[in-house]
Formats: sequence, structure tokens, C-alpha cells
Amino acid sequence: MEVDDPADVRRDEDGVWHIRAGARVRVKLTMVAPARRVHVALADPLPAGLEIVNPELAVTGNLLQEPDRSRGRRWWGSWYQYQNLRDERAEAFASYLWAGVYEYSYMARATTPGAFVAPPAKAEKMYAPETFGRSATDWVLVEVDDE
Repeated sequence: MEVDDPADVRRDEDGVWHIRAGARVRVKLTMVAPARRVHVALADPLPAGLEIVNPELAVTGNLLQEPDRSRGRRWWGSWYQYQNLRDERAEAFASYLWAGVYEYSYMARATTPGAFVAPPAKAEKMYAPETFGRSATDWVLVEVDDE
């Protein structure tokens, strides 16, 4: 995760993320395709204390653009053709992926103080769901400043 202000987020020695309430964070996912894949869906469920910041909305303002560091053959733009930013998850879809390493990121805001589970992200072939991969589960603490 990255943020507008690096002091707004930290990860402790136990791997728990601590985020200041109200802070914007960039969630980054790395997906590895060991071979060519077709009809790939990547879904990242949000922890309950975060909300996705949709860059397509006029009220969002300027977001820091993340450079695409995916390593794989591509002819244009990002590795995915479509993304879906929902209340509870971010999704990206690709019709075709070459073998390689792909990155996906989106912005979220920490809106609700508390302790939350960050469920694992999952990538799968949409028409062959037995081919899939998952990330680890994380813990997120959204904390209010006591100043």
C-alpha cells in the first residue's frame, strides 16, 4: 500500500496494516501468469473499513497515477481491458494474457475506524475456475488520531 502521506500508513512486525482514518491509500496487487491465459478475472475484496475512490467521478479530484510495471507482452495500455470498481471489491478482466507478471492498483480511502480482515484477492480463468490463484489474508486497523 502507498498513500498520499507516508505517515498515514505503516505495517507492523506482525504484518498488520495501520491506516489513519480518512487517509487515501493505493492498493497494489501483483499477479503471475506462469503460462498464457484466456478470460482472466482478478477480484480484490475490500476490508470493511475502506471504500474505493473511483477516478471516473468528478468529485474524486486528481489521483496519483501509478505507472504500469507489468512484465509481459502487451500491445496497448494496461494488461486488462475492463475494470469494475464496486462498493465491496475491485475487479479487472482480461481476454488474453501472455505468461508474465502483471500489476493492478487502485485507490481507496480509510473511512471507518476499527479492526478489519482484508480477504485474499483471487485471480481465475472465468470459464475454467479450477485454474486460480489467491493472495494472503491481511489485517487492517483503521485508527483515529488522538490529537
